[in-house]
Amino acid sequence: MANHKTRIAVFCSGSGSNFKTIFHDLKNRHLQAEIVLCLSNRSNCGAMEFAREKGIETVHITEKEYDSFDDFATTMVKCLKDHNIDNILLAGYMRKVPDAVVTAFPDKILNIHPALLPKFGGEGMYGIHVHTAVLNAGETESGATVHFVNEEYDKGRILLQKKVPVLPDDTPETLAARVLECEHILYPEALQKLLDEQNS
Repeated sequence: MANHKTRIAVFCSGSGSNFKTIFHDLKNRHLQAEIVLCLSNRSNCGAMEFAREKGIETVHITEKEYDSFDDFATTMVKCLKDHNIDNILLAGYMRKVPDAVVTAFPDKILNIHPALLPKFGGEGMYGIHVHTAVLNAGETESGATVHFVNEEYDKGRILLQKKVPVLPDDTPETLAARVLECEHILYPEALQKLLDEQNS
């Protein structure tokens, strides 16, 4: 299996800036991994458009189209298994990953969060809400965290963190921009660490 490339699925809901960064990093560093699937709850988001441009298979799947959440979760697991997925990266995926998917891919799902967990995590803590909370708390530093996904929001084992300063004149928007730059450095490093752990 020395020539086996790790098959990665990326879950997205938005523009896919982290998805794009990881895609280019995999190419530039010639890692033994490739993104083979982009899964989204929004059929025409920027991430899906990017995937189509790069010839990556896309799957639009949303619980709204299923009679029950269990049916939705079962379909998602089957889709991932059918594509022989090894690891899953959440990159701005604005839905909770079904427990059935977490169970089927233990320690193989990563998420990036725009704060230094365990602070400022949990349900409702996403996007600009996180940065507003950081500023309201008077924090002097923030950053990004890549962690494993489990059944609870933002509670999985932390793989890597990277810090950025909070400046006196920061707004939620300026802090968000600085943290996003940090994310684009951190996520590829975390993926490399995951692959090293799995191959050791």
